[in-house]
Amino acid sequence: MPDTVDKPAPSPRRDAASQRLRRIDQPLVEDIRLLGRLLGEVIRDQDGAAAYDTVERIRLLAVAFRRDADLQSEQALEQLLKSLSDDQTVSVIRAFTYFSHLANLAEDRHHIRRRQARERAGDQQEGSLDVALARLRWNGVLPQTVREALAHSHVSPVLTAHPTEVQRKSILDAERGIAQLLAQRDDIRARSQGTGGALDAVATREIAANELQLKARVMQLWHTRLLRFSRLTVADEIENALSYYDTTFLREIPRLYANLERELPGGPVASFLRMGHWVGGDRDGNPQVTADTLALALRRQSEVALRHLLTEVHHLGMELSHSARLVSVPEPLQALAAASPDTSEHRQDEPYRRALTGIYARLAATLKALSGGEAARHALPPQNPYVDCADFVRDLRIIEDALLAQHGEVLADLRLRPLIRAAQVFGFHLATLDLRQHAQRFEAVVAELLATAKLEPAYGALDEAARCRLLLACLDDRRALRVPGHTYSADTESELAVFVAARELRERYGAQALRHHIVSHTGSVSDLLEVLLLQKETGLLPRPLADGGVPGLMVVPLFETIDDLRRAAPLLRDYFALPGIASMVQRAGGEQEVMLGYSESNKDAGLFTSNWTIHRASVELVALFDTLARDGLPGVPATRIRLRMFHGRGGSVGRGGGPSYDAILAQPEGTVRGQIRLTEQGEVIASKYANADIGRRNLETLVAATLEATLLPPAKPIPAEWHEVAERLSQASAASYRALVQETPGFDRYFFGATPIREIAELHIGSRPATRGAPGRIEDLRAVPWSFSWSQCRVTLPGWFGLGSAVHDYLGEGPGREQRLALLKSMHRRWPFFRTVVANIDMVLAKSDMALARRYADLVDDEGLRQRIFARIEAEWQRTAQALQLITGNAQRLADNPSLARSIHHRFPYIDPLHHLQVELMRRYRSGQAGERVQLGIHLSINGIAAGLRNTG
Repeated sequence: MPDTVDKPAPSPRRDAASQRLRRIDQPLVEDIRLLGRLLGEVIRDQDGAAAYDTVERIRLLAVAFRRDADLQSEQALEQLLKSLSDDQTVSVIRAFTYFSHLANLAEDRHHIRRRQARERAGDQQEGSLDVALARLRWNGVLPQTVREALAHSHVSPVLTAHPTEVQRKSILDAERGIAQLLAQRDDIRARSQGTGGALDAVATREIAANELQLKARVMQLWHTRLLRFSRLTVADEIENALSYYDTTFLREIPRLYANLERELPGGPVASFLRMGHWVGGDRDGNPQVTADTLALALRRQSEVALRHLLTEVHHLGMELSHSARLVSVPEPLQALAAASPDTSEHRQDEPYRRALTGIYARLAATLKALSGGEAARHALPPQNPYVDCADFVRDLRIIEDALLAQHGEVLADLRLRPLIRAAQVFGFHLATLDLRQHAQRFEAVVAELLATAKLEPAYGALDEAARCRLLLACLDDRRALRVPGHTYSADTESELAVFVAARELRERYGAQALRHHIVSHTGSVSDLLEVLLLQKETGLLPRPLADGGVPGLMVVPLFETIDDLRRAAPLLRDYFALPGIASMVQRAGGEQEVMLGYSESNKDAGLFTSNWTIHRASVELVALFDTLARDGLPGVPATRIRLRMFHGRGGSVGRGGGPSYDAILAQPEGTVRGQIRLTEQGEVIASKYANADIGRRNLETLVAATLEATLLPPAKPIPAEWHEVAERLSQASAASYRALVQETPGFDRYFFGATPIREIAELHIGSRPATRGAPGRIEDLRAVPWSFSWSQCRVTLPGWFGLGSAVHDYLGEGPGREQRLALLKSMHRRWPFFRTVVANIDMVLAKSDMALARRYADLVDDEGLRQRIFARIEAEWQRTAQALQLITGNAQRLADNPSLARSIHHRFPYIDPLHHLQVELMRRYRSGQAGERVQLGIHLSINGIAAGLRNTG
């Protein structure tokens, strides 16, 4: 790979700002040069000079194609790619893919470096806790008010398994090693700078040794297989998700709480930030997820949590070597030490160690009981397992109180208090695991139960009112529906087994381990009642509703399509108006989550309409819950139920992605109130949480945004006219999007020809099938591969299509155009919702590339179809770019996001060759040259492009 970074042609006028940016970016440029040079050396060493020379020729031609749109370069590149053998092509793809990975590591390091520099200079970054708390203080919000708000808050990132996480754990582990070496390199320079900016002799030797280690790690990467030979299993996905706990969550979340407590004196802050999971419980469209995978997920989660606690208790015992001959020992600690089975004569005067040895033995027994695992160390045999985590925390509190009594707060802060916080946050279950299934599956199960019990032979034919009456009657009946001895269908037995397992696992791991059952594609009240009925059938609702029954699992509606989102508030109003439902929710804790789906609604009607419909649904839901608390509903007394929005955001803008801080602050007034859950999906999990420093920053961002959205004074009310304009833009945008995607003859053939969707479906990057139904139909395609495939061919269509036509139609021509444009500009300046949507579309357009997209379009066999549809896509791209320029006043993309603009400048020239190679291999594959190496090359290119684009998958 190259040891230089391509730069744009020099401008005759260089202002001070651009020079400053170049100075700031110089360490990034140097890291990219270093990693590129080391990769090039590895390629020369391992594959020979000829392989390296081929990589370089392709790189230079691809850069010329990007920079100059040079026809001669394009023809030379095409001839060169066609001349490569399959093995040569795979080698070249591997080179550029690994470079994309390495460039990401350099970029992450620079992000941390810049943040540290700003913090040292006293310039705190937007989205940090420091800035959020300072903003609250400036607005007169007292620290005690913040503490009280946190005591009633619930913030939870939820890790999901989606087929856009293309990296193997082995690759992630190797990359963590490289990231640590880059950080070490900065540390050497920081502590060893000599006069004039030169390194001293010791530092020079350390830098040289560091470079050798980096080369070894790069060589490790080059020799590590990027792809899986078999499709990812649910067990694999569970392990991938759990790997981020040791790296980031188990240590960084307690550290975040400690930072909060330093800023908010007055004792411990309530544990409001907790982790969530879908991996192992999300069976919507995934037949691999069963009762067994649910049990596996919770067993492994428990093992990870307990092993962390065991490790920290062990280290704590090493540190607290206090002798009773030197310090006084409070009576509770004496009792805890006396209860320990540790009788070693070497520790008889060390009460802390004796107590902690006993605690370790109890934790080891707990590990054995809950996961079947063995502790790594055994000073004593495991014995007397803890009843629950609260029992464990009580023992730790005794040690904490003893240290404080001896003025040992500094020792408590070192390890004990982070351990206590980890126990409070993660417990013995690590994270709350959600269950999810499609509403249609529940309808089928209930229909079979009712028919077999001879209560209703044709449940599916009943209207909604009749269904609800029947379901409520069954919920109030003590009798079970299941007929003893009857053999039900495999699907029904599988669904019932999941609920039975959930009941048993809650008893084993605690109620916090399983709290929610999400109902995908909720479209009616009966969809929710069916899940309650299945809980009753399996013991999760042990008493009928009429007898005060409380369900073990909160039933969470997931509104996904545009129509479902528009019906969300009316549907929940009807749900709570049913006899006994509101009081049941109140008895169950007075909380109701509502999940809003970004991916499916975007696939349904385009980005702007999706975001606007979710925005409106949020406002209507808040109004409903406020009405329920203030006035009640007809026949239902006033009942205060806390609403928690669960945002089903994806990695890409087309799946609801984009900066979390801006997204939370763009929520309508009153929709946060300290309560928010949001999914972290696919490749975004690695980019956000694989690095501990970046992970802590992202967690801080969630907390900071939640605090600001909850406690800052509300902004001025949004004018009704702005809502009317947004609705008009939404309707026009949806019409434009649907006219292309749903109404254009042959669009499905174009899509399956011009994107690598067929190849993505074959790639072993997720346990879930790419479609819910038969392959080859866009309507059956899941939203994730839909968006992922558009990003691979650099069209990124779900993230922008429709807005350009909508703005063009709204502005019109002639009288009033300037006033309408001024209104859009005002909306952009003053309305967080509108500004955030526009910024996200700006980001997606910056990551799209119509020149590359045209090369993919050439894969469509029907020339007329290809030209018609690509012309429409390209024309809408131009209209959208023009609309953004009119609204923002910026002709260039990412004018307000220089860090991302910098990232694109440095990375995209090296992603482009992967696109050219992918197109060439897809052409070979589809023409019948379906050799193993061709498939391998395509799948490697998918990996490299996804890694390079990061949050566009």
